[in-house]
Amino acid sequence: MPLWLSKLNYLRKMIDVSYVDKTFGLPNNVLKKFEKYSLDFRRTFVIEHIGDELQVAKKWIRNFKRAVSEAKKVLGFRDELYPKEFKSFLDDPEIHLTKKIFFYTIDLLRGILSLEDFLKSAAPAVKTSLKTNMRSVYQYWVYVNILNEFGKRGGEMVYPEVKYLMIGRTGKQKTGWIPPNSIMHLGNGSYLSFFLEAPRPIAWGDTGDLKRIWKLYTALRPDMLVYTSKVLNIVNLDGDLPILRPDVILECKELSDWYKRKRDMRGYLARPLSVEEWRNVWIKGLWGGLAEAMGIEESELVNKVKKKKSILVKDIQVVSLYNSMYKPKKMFLISRSTIPGDIRNNLEERGIIVYDNIGFRKNKLRIVVDELENLAKKSNEKRGNSRKDFIRKISKFAQLLDMDQEELLDWLIRYIETNFDQFSKFVKSKNRDKRSLR
Repeated sequence: MPLWLSKLNYLRKMIDVSYVDKTFGLPNNVLKKFEKYSLDFRRTFVIEHIGDELQVAKKWIRNFKRAVSEAKKVLGFRDELYPKEFKSFLDDPEIHLTKKIFFYTIDLLRGILSLEDFLKSAAPAVKTSLKTNMRSVYQYWVYVNILNEFGKRGGEMVYPEVKYLMIGRTGKQKTGWIPPNSIMHLGNGSYLSFFLEAPRPIAWGDTGDLKRIWKLYTALRPDMLVYTSKVLNIVNLDGDLPILRPDVILECKELSDWYKRKRDMRGYLARPLSVEEWRNVWIKGLWGGLAEAMGIEESELVNKVKKKKSILVKDIQVVSLYNSMYKPKKMFLISRSTIPGDIRNNLEERGIIVYDNIGFRKNKLRIVVDELENLAKKSNEKRGNSRKDFIRKISKFAQLLDMDQEELLDWLIRYIETNFDQFSKFVKSKNRDKRSLR
């Protein structure tokens, strides 16, 4: 008999003694004992179902925390802000995973769940939470070490000004913006803006708003978007994409067999929900409504809004889709493990630059930092040349009109203000032409 099962039997006997009217109205002296043995049962269940993986997770967490400690010294971080779930996992992965089966345990003891149903629900809940958080640990380890390397090269974090390591996006989009997680000012005068797991949905008020921003709910979400300039908001609902086109995409892969796995992409087939339907989702208590609307899980909601059946896509195809949809200047794939030659060739043929066998060796990320630094420098030089070219043209035009530069600029501003609608249409048409040429 598994140890967790014998501990469960002990819990059941304890409940039989004090179980009143199918509720947990336990006296205080029994309640404390029950809480202690309930936690012991859940910990035993977790350890017996993931065992060695939990030890690996603790090692990864130590690597991540080491990178954060270095960031505090190199970049002057005062503190760090993590999503609630991720922080709980960092603090104690074992206790965090026991929380995932707390309600399943209560329902099992109350007789709502059979032992078979408990196993079907609790074991996957533990494994899913572990995998999700380990994916985050590796992704954020890569991100923090990239920032650290820039800091060592003379870079300075200029956003957020409070000098906090900001990971996660909870509540940041309430203003209708999608702000960066950080902006680095590099030693050469250029900038890099980092966005983790964006785009994300923004605030909305009525059906019209929801339909307008719906593409943000179903948008592809790479691990990191990077812009080679100072960017404070990437929302761009009037364009072909719901966000500004990124200059760089960074995708991190922590699993050794990531390219064999599949994802369901049916979220892209969903039609916009009305406000009434959306509120009804929340009334029913579907906290995961957003994820379901995006097609992450099977549900009645997805069945209701989807136009077509599920589409299972291999992870290697999803990575390629990021590149073909967003069309960045560069896309890097950073793999903890070595990638087979045929998979690497497949990705490189699609224009994706692969860095594998990175492990937790931060020095192997320097080549990625080199690439980002060069892109930022080129972008800065291009902007500088464009400004110089603009000034030369203005000067030449002013001479032809027998005006000074300031007089000409004042006239141009007044003209644009007077004919703003017409000018706006002209700019949008030019942007469409540029996108069609890409």
